[in-house]
Amino acid sequence: MPVVTPRIRLRRSRKGASAFAPRAAAADRLSDLPPLRDNPGNLRGRFYVPEGLKGPAPLVVVLHGCTQDAAVYDHGSGWSTLADRHGFILLFPEQRRANNPMLCFNWFSGNDTQRGMGEAASIRAMIASIGKTQPVDPARVFVTGLSAGGAMASVMLATYPELFAAGAIIAGVAYGCAADVAEAFDCMGGRARSDAAALAGKVLRASPHRGSWPRVQVWQGSADRTVVASNADAIVLQWAHLHGLKPKPDRIDEVEGYPRRIWLGAKGEPLIEQYAITGMAHGVPLAGGEDAIGAAGAHMLDVGLSSTARIAAFFGIAPEPEAEAEEAPGTEAAVAKRPGAKTALRPRATARAPATGPQAVIEKALRAAGLMR
Repeated sequence: MPVVTPRIRLRRSRKGASAFAPRAAAADRLSDLPPLRDNPGNLRGRFYVPEGLKGPAPLVVVLHGCTQDAAVYDHGSGWSTLADRHGFILLFPEQRRANNPMLCFNWFSGNDTQRGMGEAASIRAMIASIGKTQPVDPARVFVTGLSAGGAMASVMLATYPELFAAGAIIAGVAYGCAADVAEAFDCMGGRARSDAAALAGKVLRASPHRGSWPRVQVWQGSADRTVVASNADAIVLQWAHLHGLKPKPDRIDEVEGYPRRIWLGAKGEPLIEQYAITGMAHGVPLAGGEDAIGAAGAHMLDVGLSSTARIAAFFGIAPEPEAEAEEAPGTEAAVAKRPGAKTALRPRATARAPATGPQAVIEKALRAAGLMR
């Protein structure tokens, strides 16, 4: 999750193209949102509506990561493919280089992370805009994102909780974890310590909302060196406290061999889910194969589990994928399902190599500048 890129020279490839350009143009299935009257964050808006869609339909707000744009993220994650299958609308706020040279959402800037200000307000305006022209069901609006987009998803859930039924954060951070660039790197590195009450207090102060809170799903790779795994735990603590839940999960199981923890509400519904993708680096978990959703690439990692499909199922806008949780009687997962139980989970031998090509050039430059570890 790089944040800024001062004093980094663009390196040229053998063909003379900028190494910061994507390796290949992804298929762009998105349309442009008309210009907003109120756009304090100076963001671009893209969207996707399946052909023949009848409303009222769910809306998923999808936030890309650094160095990506909306079309690249859609192509890799496969959100528009899933929208075609199950009938929902997609909104893709898109960062501009004028705001951040690395195309990161400015999740660490106070001017962009407060209700009614900057990028958060622009995303809120986009949701209102698409709701005027498309058959959006206001009771089924959701937000998800990767890395800086995941951190911005945290921002949206905190600053406009009344808008969202649920959110999913991939390799992101808790809301209020950082207020400037220096704090951003401390946060990403897991050095911004805070207890559950303090984390929840930051959300409580972010808006006047005091109603029910959005449900939250959290995804994190255990081998992520850009946003370390403890950030996922901080997000869970933040939202568990807001929901009035205990720090320990009600259920622990495995999905496709990966650990999942679940916190249940009073009616037995999952309010928080946390997936730990053992051995995975920084990126979106995907599943390949004939019926694949999305395409593997830079920060789009085939680990045999589709986060896109699981997120949509958690939102309640798509059915659960066929492979269910592994909870056979007598297994570690079944024993661990009991509240408070502990189990030694085996690391999977599916670690993904660091980024290559242009992405590796970007990361090398950031590390040389002291902006990435």
